[in-house]
Amino acid sequence: MKKILTFAIPIILCFVIAFIAGRFQSESLEYWYPLLNKSVLTPPNIVFPIAWSILYLCMGISAGFILRTNSPKKQVLLILFVIQLCLNFFWSIFFFYLQNPTAGLIDILLLDLIVLFYILTGWRTSKIAVLLFIPYFLWLCFASYLNIYILIYN
Repeated sequence: MKKILTFAIPIILCFVIAFIAGRFQSESLEYWYPLLNKSVLTPPNIVFPIAWSILYLCMGISAGFILRTNSPKKQVLLILFVIQLCLNFFWSIFFFYLQNPTAGLIDILLLDLIVLFYILTGWRTSKIAVLLFIPYFLWLCFASYLNIYILIYN
């Protein structure tokens, strides 16, 4: 039971954060975001909830693997995990709720760095935890590009 909770709690935490962020961005997704000039590389809207659901699941599982280690880096990795989750949440607030792509860009670039630091710091602690974060990091880099594009062309 303890092993299940070690993975279930971070997964649930990720999805709760996603749900709350989704409440803040819903109006902008309907009335503001569709009017923006977006890159031709912007995926169709249906891709975002699917991709983010997979990414949040992987993020939560990654944190579960970190929780199960006895590494001296465990606490640092968990702090990085919480920081990146907060930055992830606040990107939705800055970009969508406040409709501020500049603040969103600052946030997502910090998020990119924290996630990269999590990956580099965690490699010797849990390779599987790090591998679960690689798709997230790649998606964030792509999202950073999309944010930059919107900032420049709007």
